[in-house]
Order: sequence, then C-alpha cells, then structure tokens
Amino acid sequence: MADEGVWYHDPDNIRAQYYTLVLDVCQNMVRRHGLPTIQGGEKLVIPKLRTTIQPKTLPGVRRNLHLAPPFLLDDYVPRYHLISSIDAAKKRSLAYAHLRECNLCPRLCGVNRYEKTGVCLIGAETVKVNTIAPHFGEEPCFQGHNGSGSVFFSGCNLRCVFCQNHDIAHQRNGFDLAPEELAEWYMKLQEVGRVHNINLVTPEHVVPQVALSILHARELGLRLPIIYNTSSFDSLESLELLDGLIDIYLPDFKVWSDETSKRLLKADNYTATAMESIKAMHAQVGDLCFTADGVAKKGVLVRHLVMPGLEDEGREIVKWLAENVSKDIMVHIMEQYFPRAHVGKPRRGVKVDVVETGGFQPSKETKTQGRYEDINRPVGLDEVASVRQAAEKAGLWRFVEAAKHGGFNI
Repeated sequence: MADEGVWYHDPDNIRAQYYTLVLDVCQNMVRRHGLPTIQGGEKLVIPKLRTTIQPKTLPGVRRNLHLAPPFLLDDYVPRYHLISSIDAAKKRSLAYAHLRECNLCPRLCGVNRYEKTGVCLIGAETVKVNTIAPHFGEEPCFQGHNGSGSVFFSGCNLRCVFCQNHDIAHQRNGFDLAPEELAEWYMKLQEVGRVHNINLVTPEHVVPQVALSILHARELGLRLPIIYNTSSFDSLESLELLDGLIDIYLPDFKVWSDETSKRLLKADNYTATAMESIKAMHAQVGDLCFTADGVAKKGVLVRHLVMPGLEDEGREIVKWLAENVSKDIMVHIMEQYFPRAHVGKPRRGVKVDVVETGGFQPSKETKTQGRYEDINRPVGLDEVASVRQAAEKAGLWRFVEAAKHGGFNI
C-alpha cells in the first residue's frame, strides 16, 4: 500500500534523500511513542541539521511509503536459544532413547544403534560426515554473500536410483564425528567462514546426534539459524525431537505416486510420509521469512526436482502444497536433474525372467538397454514450465528464481 506521496522542500537539492530518511525515522518514532503527528502545512524542525522539512510544499523529491511485508523480520533469535534448560535436558534424554531403539524414520528398523546399524548404516556414538564447508550451490536466500555453512552427512534412509549426491548418500565415505565435535565445526563455520546459517544436508538418519550437537553448540555461543535439509522421509517422532532446534526446514518432495516411489526411491509409503512431514514442519516454523539483508531466517521452503516424463506428478505435488499447507509457502521448482547413480547402467543379466526391483517386468525391447532408461535423459524445459504453470494456477506465488541481473538474488 502507498499513500498519495510526500513532497519534501530541499533548498540545496543535494540532501533530499538524506532528509527523506530522517523524516521516515521520525515518523516511525511518532507511531511508536504516540507523539503528535505532522498535519498538512506544518513544519518539522530538526535543530541539529538546521533545516526545515515541509510536507507537500514545493516540488522536490517524491517517494512512496510502503508497509513492511508479513515475511520481513526486524531481527531474529534462533529457536534453540529460546528453549529452557529443562526442555534441553528432556531433548538430550529423548535423543539417547531413540538411538537405543531407532524408529526415527519410516523404515522402523527398531535396532539398538549402539550394537548394530539399520538401513542407514550409521551407528549411535558418531556421525559420518563427507564435507563441511561454506556452500554456494544453495538457494540465494540461504547462501547470501558468504555462503551457507553446509554439513554433508554420509548415508541416507532412501535409495534413490537417480541420487544426485550418490557418492555421498549411498556410500559411507567421510570422517567420524561425535556430537560435541560436530558442534565445534558449527562454531568454525560461524567464526571463520562467516556463513549465514548451518545447513544440515541429509540428516534424517542422524537426528539424535544432530539434536545433541545443536544443544552443545548453543553453549559454545552459536547464534546462526539451523537449516534441516531433508528428503521428507521423516517420522513425526523425529520432527518432534527437532521442534525448537530447527529454524528453517528445506524438504524435498520427490515423487507423488507410490508406484514411482517403490521403483525409483526404493521406499514404501513415501508420499503419505512426505505429506505428513511437511505439514508438521510448517506447523512448527510457518512460511519463509527474511531479515532486511534478504537472507532467510525461519520457515519452510519446499523443493521439487522435476523428473523426465514425471511432470504429472510434479503438478500434483504443487497442487497439494497450495491446498493443504499454504499458498504463501515458498517453492523451488528445480530443473537440474541429470542421470546419475544407477540410471543408464547396464542391466544385470539378460534372462527373460528379469524383473526390476518393485515388481516391474521390462519389455523385450528394453532388456538390452540401460537401467531406468525412461529417466536416462536431462529434463526438458517444457516439463519444468508445465509444473510451474500448475503451481501458479493452484495459487502459489512465492518461487525461487534466478536473479535477472545475473548476480546475487538477495
């Protein structure tokens, strides 16, 4: 909203913008403290500047005053600084309990991770980390100018055949860190890297260790927002443990149909789990909000990687987000899919009775082709545009877009 415009008389014609700022500050003080307002024709005298600002007089500089959008924050304190010491102690106790009988993801392994590992192949006392560094490949509102302090965990509770981080997520590469050591790395990212946030990438299978590391980092002086960068294959118990510790949820809603999730993600009931998880995330932190520097501080941003030939599923996903979560939710419709991991690899055997995982019988024509040949190509821009149009039609309007000027989009 804007008023009819305000005119400022500036005899020197060189300090108009400065005076405009001063008047704006004064008007804010008037509104905050209930001081008398400036009526038409009255003059506001600022002794230290030895000048007079007279509204609606001679033509000078014109500006419109806008209300701050609801997604703009004056300042932000990370959520983990707002929980009490009693709640922190409860979360520590709950984290250790989860590790003794792990049902933190829908796989429901139920193993004692102090004795053996489940599907994720990660134990209890440490996490395996592949890379810790300022990262400049995230959304502009996360990476800012100094980068997002990303921690790439090895292992995953999904087995996506097209995984874009296959060398990290499907293999136990990296170094082992206890929660206290992980917290010290957060501090290095803050103090040395000067990053804008701590970005936990693929942490679904190490949520207890992550919770312990955040609580320890709080005591060390961490003051950055925490991003939970997930595939959305989370349990409600896991998200309950994280409530109060995570500032930004960054879920990836991958596919829509159970048939596709069984074949490409090797997971049952993925869609229902993702819907339940994203609703819980949004209930905790709401829509994505920013401070005046353009860097996100709290809320949910949903990603969807458009897959070749699966744009119908993408359209269903964005429609569901608009109808069941929020039309103000921020969405990143991604186009960077490229065949990786197992896609296009030679088939294992040429027997007539070969059956793909998930119970799918390949045709005779495809028996000599590579695996998952239907997604063995880059995604088309028309497919991406189709999902974007469906999102707009459903009422979504907050999208992550590349900067038109070619620089940082913040």
